[in-house]
Amino acid sequence: MESGPGSPEPTPRDPLEAFPQRRLEAGDIAVLVLYFVFVLAVGLWSTVKTKRDTVKGYFLAGGDMIWWPVGASLFASNIGSGHFVGLAGSGAAAGISVAAYEFFGLFSVLMLAWVFLPIYIAGQVTTMPEYLRRRFGGNRIPIILAVLYLFIYIFTKISVDMYAGAIFIQQSLKLDLYLAVIGLLAITALYTVAGGLAAVIYTDALQTVIMLVGALTLMGYSFVAVGGLEGLTEKYFLALATNRTENSSCGLPREDAFHIFRDPLTSDLPWPGILFGMSMPSLWYWCTDQVIVQRSLAAKNLSHAKGGSLMAAYLKVLPLFMMVLPGMISRVLYPDQVACADPETCRKVCGNPSGCSDIAYPKLVLELLPTGLRGLMIAVMVAALMSSLTSIFNSASTIFTIDLWTHMRPRASEKELMIVGRVFVLLLVLVSILWIPIIQASQGGQLFIYIQSISSYLQPPVAVVFILGCFWERSNEKGAFSGLILGLLLGLIRLVLDFVYTQPQCDQPDERPSVVRDVHYLYFSMILSVVTLITMCTVSWLTEPPSKDMVSRLTWFTRHDPVVTKEPGPPPATLSQNGTAEAGSSGIQLETVQENTSDAPSRDETPKPSRVLRAILWLCGLDGKDQAEPVSRADPVIGTLEENPSVKALLDINLIICVSCAIFLWGYFA
Repeated sequence: MESGPGSPEPTPRDPLEAFPQRRLEAGDIAVLVLYFVFVLAVGLWSTVKTKRDTVKGYFLAGGDMIWWPVGASLFASNIGSGHFVGLAGSGAAAGISVAAYEFFGLFSVLMLAWVFLPIYIAGQVTTMPEYLRRRFGGNRIPIILAVLYLFIYIFTKISVDMYAGAIFIQQSLKLDLYLAVIGLLAITALYTVAGGLAAVIYTDALQTVIMLVGALTLMGYSFVAVGGLEGLTEKYFLALATNRTENSSCGLPREDAFHIFRDPLTSDLPWPGILFGMSMPSLWYWCTDQVIVQRSLAAKNLSHAKGGSLMAAYLKVLPLFMMVLPGMISRVLYPDQVACADPETCRKVCGNPSGCSDIAYPKLVLELLPTGLRGLMIAVMVAALMSSLTSIFNSASTIFTIDLWTHMRPRASEKELMIVGRVFVLLLVLVSILWIPIIQASQGGQLFIYIQSISSYLQPPVAVVFILGCFWERSNEKGAFSGLILGLLLGLIRLVLDFVYTQPQCDQPDERPSVVRDVHYLYFSMILSVVTLITMCTVSWLTEPPSKDMVSRLTWFTRHDPVVTKEPGPPPATLSQNGTAEAGSSGIQLETVQENTSDAPSRDETPKPSRVLRAILWLCGLDGKDQAEPVSRADPVIGTLEENPSVKALLDINLIICVSCAIFLWGYFA
């Protein structure tokens, strides 16, 4: 079938076909089916096994997870299909510098367990907006933050993972994009809606094993194909598309491709931006993002949470070797498609005139692997997509239910909260499907960089508010609100400018305004952080200090304060209100169900609807059992900061080893 070597004419299909008609064979499909059976089995097992009929049971897995599912879930929630496609694509286009995000994540996930989590545990919070409500008082910051989190989830996480997973599914299974995505979402929604966080964490643990096995296997195959690391370093700089214009610099590999630290002015990822600009989005993601923190709060105790973070940190070393370097190898093996430089050619190859680096990883999977392993890798991609989507669905519904719904309906019963949380997951599924065409239209050549640039404009102000809230007792609500609003407004202006003035193609003049052209998004992240910091400090100093109960057990320096003022305060009042409301409303609901069933004998047709209703109630963990327990929303998550001294020493030694490894990797690749 190979005809017309390298000619860019549209008549021969093969040279420019990104994925020649390589269909999955019976062995691949068997592996995929087996994978889906396993995931559904684990999802349903954890749904039945766990206590999912209370707010704490559903949203925090009952707070009794041990360290390894927590660690696996942290890793799986972070590594979505967007990572596989995006990191490999950025590796193919620009080299290893994008791995800096992963190495930064390694430090940040450790900071979560050793620095931030003790504060959240001492304050006994369930969600991140709830922490800010207790720390600063008032409702405006928590509500802005809850809305912002949902916005970020939909714009960066859900949409990008959906798009990346869809590329794979479309190319490998030759299925209609919408059909494939709706099928996947149906499976993920089933156990997320039914089982809550426990089902998500247990399935994440399974997905992590599948991801590691598959990705490490592909890494081995790709290094063999290119002749090891030495072969890659020699051949990468020669990986040019045959249809490239000779006297143009377009499509040339970067000279600094094997360095993480690059020129501060002319490079794609300047080193001061990496060191200082990357830190705030990284801290936001790992230490204040609901998706990540919720997993750590589900741990049995602080030691298990630390163990989970350590496991995730060790695993964060792998993306450079599992994704970025294979992406570079894909460019070496398939330069005409992955490294295409001419916009018209790129449009023919992958439908994207900006470049086709995003097909680097799917190309390796479909071209390099034998039957069976190809099916395994498609399962890996689906695993990555499902694990990150379920995590986001669960955390988004937690924020909506506990921070927004209870604000609108403070007397909501526990039963109502359980139903609202599950309905919101279904709403997110719908939004995800509607969002695909927008992502297809706006997506640039490097998917991962698209996510990171949006993150750099919206996350630094939030991170600064959390950091000052946790470490500066004098910071108050007025200061936090002023800093947050100013920072977010500046970030949104830059975000809009970036979408209006898109980056020109390689051979076109750059006529964007100076603020967009000359200020790298990582430098803008630094500017945002400094502006938010100065505003928050100034306004906090000029206004009254926060009251003692807003500081006690809610900062690093007060986390060991005695629990005196917390218990008799407002929470039990809302609890008792909720308790009565719950008794009243659930009584009404149960009565109506009982009325329906008592009417059943009089009509022959009614048993069918009641079975459906029973099935729905069982799926939602509300299968008619009388819920006499009070609302457990305000239950302590992890009860105490105390740790077994020998376990604590073991964890601290591991921390030192892990940080030393990270510093060595930074030094070696910088």
